[in-house]
Amino acid sequence: MRIGIVGAGTMAEAIIKGLLGKKLCGPEELVASAPREERRAFLQYEYGIRTVRDNAEAASGASTVILGVKPQTVSTVLPELRAVLTGKALVSIAAGITMATLEHGSGNQAVVRAMPNTPCLVGEGMTVWVASPAVQENQIAETRAIFAALGRQMQVSNESFLNMATSISGCGPAYLFLLMEAMTDAGVQIGLPRYMAEELVTQTVLGAARLAQETNRHPAALKNAVTSPGGTAAQALYHLEKGGLRSTMAEAVLAAYHRAQTLGKEGETH
Repeated sequence: MRIGIVGAGTMAEAIIKGLLGKKLCGPEELVASAPREERRAFLQYEYGIRTVRDNAEAASGASTVILGVKPQTVSTVLPELRAVLTGKALVSIAAGITMATLEHGSGNQAVVRAMPNTPCLVGEGMTVWVASPAVQENQIAETRAIFAALGRQMQVSNESFLNMATSISGCGPAYLFLLMEAMTDAGVQIGLPRYMAEELVTQTVLGAARLAQETNRHPAALKNAVTSPGGTAAQALYHLEKGGLRSTMAEAVLAAYHRAQTLGKEGETH
């Protein structure tokens, strides 16, 4: 693989780390662009890859170009890449930016739109992606390998699933981190030392997720297995339901979904 990364932020760094860790390519086959000199120096020192300031230079020698810039800057970056994208797949991880916007802005029909999440940083990510009809089979295989190096990947047939995935797996870690923070603070409130509460919460969340994944049981069945009649979990769950946890979560996911749609419309307007 020869991969050019345009916009080497946190998610792009996770991709670099995953590709090198899985040995899908060597440092000499990766080029990343970043506007800040200190960021370029860090990536070059940490991963041994070549870094440049110019976005077109990062993309010019690549077989696949990963667009990792923020959604608000996509409209200014895509025209810079027009001249160097011929025969390449453009893989965008910019939240909310539609395939139509990517194709029109870049002048390239071979486009992949993807939604990875931050657990990619530790190889436990979830990436949902869709490819345009112009993407070739070898480019599909390369895209699949890239995202598999970051954790799990799911190719979908309809772009509409991407904004939905953004509100669940893309934003989901933030929801869970807030829940973990709240549980930790509650533990401190009842008398646990903070370091102890943090470890209890982190391992509990990790273990619960692994249990759900490996048993493939419905979350309700797993919840019921923990909840004894008249017990402590039953009392706690009653207060969570009374406090509107389900409806609040539904509203949060819906708000994230609508925001992803708005970002897409803003990109089309630009």
